[in-house]
Amino acid sequence: MKRRSFLASAGAATATLALPGVVRAQAQSTLKFIPQIDLTFLDPHWTTAYVTRNHGYMVFDTLYGQDGKYKTSPQMVAGHTVENDGKLWKLTLRDGLLWHDGERVLARDCVASIKRWAKRDAFGDALMQATDELTATDDKTIQFRLKRPFPLLPDALGKSPSPMCAMMPERIANTDPFKQITEIIGSGPFRYKADERVQGSRNVYEKFDKYKPREGGTPDWTAGPKVVHFDRVEWTTIPDASTASAALQSGEQDWWEYLTHDLMPLMKRDAKIKVAVQDPTGGVEMMRPNHLQPPFNNPGVRRALMYAINQADFMQAIVGDNPDMYYTPLGMFCPGTPMASDVGLEPLKGPRDYAKVKEMLKAAGYNGEKTVLMVPSDYVTLKALGDVAADMMGKCGMNVDYVVTDWGSMLQRRNKKEPIAQGGWSAFVTGWAGTDHINPAGHIALRGNGDQPSSWPGWCVSPELERLRNAWFEAPNLASQQKICQDMQRQAMQDVPYFPLGQYQQPTAYRADLTGVNNGFATFWNVRRA
Repeated sequence: MKRRSFLASAGAATATLALPGVVRAQAQSTLKFIPQIDLTFLDPHWTTAYVTRNHGYMVFDTLYGQDGKYKTSPQMVAGHTVENDGKLWKLTLRDGLLWHDGERVLARDCVASIKRWAKRDAFGDALMQATDELTATDDKTIQFRLKRPFPLLPDALGKSPSPMCAMMPERIANTDPFKQITEIIGSGPFRYKADERVQGSRNVYEKFDKYKPREGGTPDWTAGPKVVHFDRVEWTTIPDASTASAALQSGEQDWWEYLTHDLMPLMKRDAKIKVAVQDPTGGVEMMRPNHLQPPFNNPGVRRALMYAINQADFMQAIVGDNPDMYYTPLGMFCPGTPMASDVGLEPLKGPRDYAKVKEMLKAAGYNGEKTVLMVPSDYVTLKALGDVAADMMGKCGMNVDYVVTDWGSMLQRRNKKEPIAQGGWSAFVTGWAGTDHINPAGHIALRGNGDQPSSWPGWCVSPELERLRNAWFEAPNLASQQKICQDMQRQAMQDVPYFPLGQYQQPTAYRADLTGVNNGFATFWNVRRA
């Protein structure tokens, strides 16, 4: 299909793509954005999908924000006090906070929101495990009575990785956390235009004119003032990379979130386009096995397959032969951050011997069971990882059923705990921002809490990983935390909650006349057209 005809069909369900003259006429009021994938789910508590997290930060605000140095600062709160030897926290909301329906933001709304979020988030769960009572003592005061000191409380409430601690009106936050909310009302800088949504192709946001940015501070990631300069932001899903690049170059689109690596040279040669890596922690990729079903309910099978993984193969499938854009060997924590080390990573090093792995699998008890590998067809990087994973598993003699489906369908299916014959699965590929894997607090893929309602699909059981994680929160200093993380990495190489596939840098591309684009993931406040 020709590029122009594809682009026309992609936008036909929403609006006719503007001619260049019309684009310039509405340029100051509308920002046009190509997201990494279609926005399938709208509830930022319900899923870990980054596209939903990005949507969440537009519509919902958070009590604290996080900057590029991972320092937390007040966002919706004016400040907090800590009493009783660290066991009593009082958070005071700042003045002027309103929901999109015009109602005041009250402390009881935030209490309900925190409780709902904590049932879906690993860091939130740790906070609530340390909490004896969470209440709203008046309209502006959120109070935590803790069982023990939890100095990371602001870090939990202000974490930028998904699921974000989005604040919602109490009536919405009272929704079962394992069911999606149906009303999208927040207090963030943008309102979601549900009436303009076209599933699969279009989502629209408009400036919330009653939003009051916090005063002071420097805009950075999710911290500091959130000042909106565009009246509208339109997300248009364009799955084809060539079509997306053409739309950006012509000015029909302003910003392409995930520039594909093969098109980087072309974009860099265009003076009207700026290419940048906004998040230095990059993307950390993985294959997640299902610990409930054969063959990966067998730890010997999981350990054997670790010896077949060549992380460079996976990374080169995304970035090409450019060693400056990826890092291996990746362990369980983000490279270049304090908890990262190469302890225990010997199975990932050295030449790969598929014949030997085949023997190891047989010795571990693998007997040709069907292995359902789920891969999203509409997520370019994950599809590339899936292709490599299927080939690798096949070379090891595994009976691979390669199930390629759309991202939304894969997210739905991965919640199924039933056997393969009843629609279950064996493994899926996915990726995270490095910020998710900086430490054990929010690293849900490293949990060993098994088949619990709050567990991430894959349902790893590892009492030792859980013990070490709890010890990390109690560690008295950085050196102690680092030692615990080394022990966690050794244990993870034995229990294999997931297979690490490497870290790569993800570029973004936008029109050079845009200024104020924040570092980190895609946010839309402070961005303006020069």
